[in-house]
Amino acid sequence: MTAPPSARSRPGRLGTGDRIFLAAVIGVPVLALLVFVWFPALASVGLSFTTWDGIDLGAIHWTGVDNYQQIFTNYPPFWPAVRHNVIWLLFTALVPTPFGVFLAYQLDKKIRFTRIYQTAIFLPMVLSLAVVGFIWEIIYNPDSGLLNSALGAAGATSDIDWLGNQDLSLWAVLVASGWRHTGYIMILYLAGLKGFDPALKEAAALDGANGRQTFLKVVLPAMKPINVVILVVTVMESLRAFDIVYVLGGGTGSKPGLELLSLLITDNIIGEASQIGYGSALAVVLLVVSLAAIGTFLFQTFRTQEDQ
Repeated sequence: MTAPPSARSRPGRLGTGDRIFLAAVIGVPVLALLVFVWFPALASVGLSFTTWDGIDLGAIHWTGVDNYQQIFTNYPPFWPAVRHNVIWLLFTALVPTPFGVFLAYQLDKKIRFTRIYQTAIFLPMVLSLAVVGFIWEIIYNPDSGLLNSALGAAGATSDIDWLGNQDLSLWAVLVASGWRHTGYIMILYLAGLKGFDPALKEAAALDGANGRQTFLKVVLPAMKPINVVILVVTVMESLRAFDIVYVLGGGTGSKPGLELLSLLITDNIIGEASQIGYGSALAVVLLVVSLAAIGTFLFQTFRTQEDQ
């Protein structure tokens, strides 16, 4: 016999303690997001149309698009920085990222001492980029660095100034950054492979597929969500590169050969000139480039999924 409606159990209302808990759990992260992400971003957009010394609020003067006009037409480090950011993105996407995926696929095969290999490769990721920069600064030292010492032992007659040579400095920093980025990608992809159905590999092997064909035609398509995450991470890591370049470049964003947008922003906002409006305009440019790159890729990815 069905109980009358009045006798049926009803979900209880949240008590005062539950409401406070939910408000704290939801409200604190939202508040932190607004204060530390959205407010600075919107403030940067507004300040990019002004001139301000960063001290006196009354000294903020509206200049319209003058900052952007100066950046694109009369700021010598800007276009080299854009070119270097593009090179950074291409290098990271084509060298350490595929290498990290390759290492993850190999280490997923349960080879001997796999835990030791994983720890050794991931170790640079545990270190901060500043520490990584100091390590590679020692390696690249033109007088007593490990690299020049090895080249000297191999028969080289002269030392190479890896960070002082404009033609070599960017590539030297890219190698240092790639050393750290490889371990990060390896761990991300290895975590995704742990959820991969091994029966699919076995079925591919029974069909006569070798290791390369199995990875390209079976594993890689099935890992599409992880691939999206890795690509987004790679783009963001490339566009926001700062710490390691700041350390190896001697703490300046306009050193010839090592200009990057993130360093130019820092130089203008907290440098001696303290051009808040100019630095904010550069930050907005970097923000637009980042959103355009990530948004375009995600739009294409999700549209393809919907079509399927």
